[in-house]
Amino acid sequence: MIRSRRMGLRFLTAGESHGPALTVIVEGLPSGVPVAVERIDRELKRRMAGHGRGGRMAIEADAVEILGGVRHGRTLGSPVALVIRNRDHASWTEVMGVEAPEAPAGPDRRVTRPRPGHADLAGALKHGTHDARDILERASARETAARVAAGALAKILLAELGVVVTSRTAGVGAAKAPDAEAVAIDDLLALPDDAPMRALDPAAVAAMIAAVDAARAAGDSVGGAFEVLARGAPPGLGSHVHWDRRLDGRLGGALLSIPAVKAVAIGDGLETAAGAGSAAHDPIAYDEVRRTFVRPTNRAGGIEGGMTNGEIVRAVCYLKPLSTLPRALPSVDLVTKEPFSAATERTDTIPIVAAGVVGEAMVALVLADEVLVKFGGDALGDVVAAHDAYRRRLASF
Repeated sequence: MIRSRRMGLRFLTAGESHGPALTVIVEGLPSGVPVAVERIDRELKRRMAGHGRGGRMAIEADAVEILGGVRHGRTLGSPVALVIRNRDHASWTEVMGVEAPEAPAGPDRRVTRPRPGHADLAGALKHGTHDARDILERASARETAARVAAGALAKILLAELGVVVTSRTAGVGAAKAPDAEAVAIDDLLALPDDAPMRALDPAAVAAMIAAVDAARAAGDSVGGAFEVLARGAPPGLGSHVHWDRRLDGRLGGALLSIPAVKAVAIGDGLETAAGAGSAAHDPIAYDEVRRTFVRPTNRAGGIEGGMTNGEIVRAVCYLKPLSTLPRALPSVDLVTKEPFSAATERTDTIPIVAAGVVGEAMVALVLADEVLVKFGGDALGDVVAAHDAYRRRLASF
C-alpha cells in the first residue's frame, strides 16, 4: 500500500560532525525559485557567529556546493542537493573513515565516558556500542549547518511572497533583552552578521557578554533564550482540523528538534498561563484603510486555533546549558563501569546566536511547507499567483 502525504516541502540531512561533509536534499521547491550560492553562504556564516562560540568555528569556513536541482540560478522543480565540506575532517580521516582501520583508533578518539545531558549514554545503550563516538558524531549540533542551508532555500521562497524570518537573543543566563525588541524586526535585520548578540539594547548586550565570559572563566556553560519572528505570513497557514496539522504544534516540534532546546513558547505562552483570560488574548479590530483585521497586541504569537492570524509569528526557545563541560561532571566508563569524569570534546560556552539562526531555518522550513500545501503549483509563478489571489479574497472579505 502506498502511503500518501501532503505535497509540500521536505528535507533530509546526512553526515557526521567530523566526517567528510554534511549533505542535505530539499524536495518540493517549485521551479523558478532564484537561488544564489552567496545567499546560502551568508546564512551559514551567520550560524558560525556570536559571542560564546568555541574553537571549531575557527577551523571551519562553511560554504555550500549545489550538486543538483538548480540551473542558471533557478530551481528546476527537482530535488535540490547541497553539500557542506567539513574542513576539520582532515584531522579525523582514520577515526571517521568508511573502511575499518588496520589498528583500532587511539584511546583519545574513543569515547567510553558518556557526558551527562548528552546523547552519549542513551545512544550507546540503544545501539549496543561501547564507543559513544558512534552516537555523538551525529548527535552533534554540527548537523544544524545542513538545516541552515535548507532553511536558506525556504527563506528565498518565502521572500517571494513577502514573508521575512529573523531572530533575536532574548537572554543569556540572568541577562535579559527588553521585550520591546520583539517588534523591531527591521532593526534586527539591520544588525551586522558578526554582532556578538542579536539584541538591540546595548546594556543587555553587555550583560549577556559578561554572563558568557563568567561561565567560560568558571569552566562552565550557560543557558539562554532566543526568539524567532516571522513577518508577512498570510492568515490561514496551518489547520484546526487535525492535531498534526496545527501550526503551533509543528513549529514546536521543529524548534524542539534543535540540540539543547528544551522548551518552546508561542507568543506569551509562558506569561499568560499564570494570568486571567481577559489579559491573555488579543482584541480584534478592523482597519478600514488597509481593509484587514488588526490586533493592538500579539500575545498569541501570530497563531490562533493552529493557524496563522496575520500577525507576526513569534516563538521563544529556551536553550539549556551545553552538556560538554571543561570541568566535567561525574560519569561511569561504558566498558569498565568504573566511575570517571565525563569525556570532554571541543565545545561552545553558549551558541545562542547560532541557535537563533538554526531556529530561523526551522521556522522558515515549516512555513514554506505550509505555503506550498496551501498555494501549490509546480512553478514559482503559480504559487505567487495563488497567494496573490488569496490576498485579494481576504481584502474583499
